[in-house]
Amino acid sequence: MRKKIEIFSNQEIKNLFGSRDENIRLIEDAFDVQISSKADGIHLTSNKKRALDRAVDFLVGLLGIIRQGKELNKQDVAVYISDFKRSGNITSNYSQLNKDVPTKSVGPKTKGQYEYVEAIKKYDIVFGIGPAGTGKTYLAMAMAVEALKNGRVRRIILTRPAIEAGESLGYLPGTFVEKISPYLRPLYDALYDMMDAARIEKYLEIGIIEVAPLAYMRGRTLNDAFIILDEAQNCSAEQMKMFLTRLGFDSKAVITGDITQSDLPGGKPTGLLQAKELLSSIDGIKFIYFSYEDVVRHPLVQQIIEAYEKTV
Repeated sequence: MRKKIEIFSNQEIKNLFGSRDENIRLIEDAFDVQISSKADGIHLTSNKKRALDRAVDFLVGLLGIIRQGKELNKQDVAVYISDFKRSGNITSNYSQLNKDVPTKSVGPKTKGQYEYVEAIKKYDIVFGIGPAGTGKTYLAMAMAVEALKNGRVRRIILTRPAIEAGESLGYLPGTFVEKISPYLRPLYDALYDMMDAARIEKYLEIGIIEVAPLAYMRGRTLNDAFIILDEAQNCSAEQMKMFLTRLGFDSKAVITGDITQSDLPGGKPTGLLQAKELLSSIDGIKFIYFSYEDVVRHPLVQQIIEAYEKTV
């Protein structure tokens, strides 16, 4: 069986197929079809009618996104495939953040991520709880940078507990900053995706952006700030209470964590679980829960997380 989809330009084909045809190979594997481009359009073949029909519907939706000016990459296509298989359509109305970052299209790509971004806009304290790869920290960072650029806050504070992930690093050499750097590296990685490196260095030097271990939040009151607590599953109950009571006027806090990956003794994310139990009914605090369907990493990561969830 064969079907054809009309194409308006060679640029559409280039965008749809992706670098070295990596986008189209993902689609072929996902829908069990063969896809080729010819002068008169895109041709799809399959010996399964339902697979062929679904692939056509998906490609038509994807072309609609391309015709709105979206540049697709392999990650985008993987997310759209997951979205389509779950709901039968492609969600394309998610907003883009940090539009002035030329190399990045940063914005929510799944329903869960969209709800998370909207919650950060509306609430002063937001908890993002879910597995790795769902964009919890990355999107929070994007919202923090946007708030700083738009003048809604005067500084960004990034923090996380300095706990080793299941292996001892021993006595690290170097200065204090060099010793804690490995723990804070994921926050720096996300930050450098959002802003120009020279500006980041300047902001770090004058304190507009601060990256520090959680222990250094004690005794402070944080006004006019966007504060991100990452890896909150590694907070004790006392640390979580300490952090939440640092919030000052005109500030916003986002707490992210994965309750399945605690590195605390005994493996129990006590601070995060206690906060969930005690604070979920308070107005002004919002809990957003992600699932494997919100993962925007390699497609296999979704399947890995789903497999592990079944053993819990």
